[in-house]
Amino acid sequence: MATWGNMFLLDSSSPVMEQLSFFHDHTLLVLMIITVLIGNSMVSLFFNKLSNRFLLTGHFIEIFWTILPALVLFLVALPSMRLLYLLDDPYKSSISIKVIGHQWYWSYEYPDFNNMEFDSYMIPTNELKMNEFRLLDVDNRLVLPSYTHIRIIVSAMDVLHSWTIPSLGIKVDAVPGRLNQINTYMYRSGLYFG
Repeated sequence: MATWGNMFLLDSSSPVMEQLSFFHDHTLLVLMIITVLIGNSMVSLFFNKLSNRFLLTGHFIEIFWTILPALVLFLVALPSMRLLYLLDDPYKSSISIKVIGHQWYWSYEYPDFNNMEFDSYMIPTNELKMNEFRLLDVDNRLVLPSYTHIRIIVSAMDVLHSWTIPSLGIKVDAVPGRLNQINTYMYRSGLYFG
């Protein structure tokens, strides 16, 4: 959930966001190792007084700096591909929700419940109560069940929009005339902003 002054990733509330957090940590670890190795090499080269004037070829070095970047790319690409397939995993959903982006507000439809629909407007700054998040709180919140497979269909009426819930690892572009779909599963109840 959102907290005041948070600089890190939000707490994950879905399996997808949990895997995205693991991938972030994995990639950051690989980048830190590369940074330390290159920094160490640069410092040792600057302070090294030895030189080899007769070094004309370096087959080992050329093989090393060709194979090592390929291994690093493989270390990052393998978890990335696994995560991409996890994101597009189509499973049978228990509930469908249609999200339509308009300029300055969102419309939500529950087609499984007699076409229940409502609009959700952002609360103006001058009407905010204490401890409400500016530019995040809305007048009508979307209610999603936890421990349920949910299919979310996103579209737009006028211009491009982006519908997101970071704690669930969801970010979908709303494009006019196109239906984009994403599946989610929440294993923690709470109030999520996006």
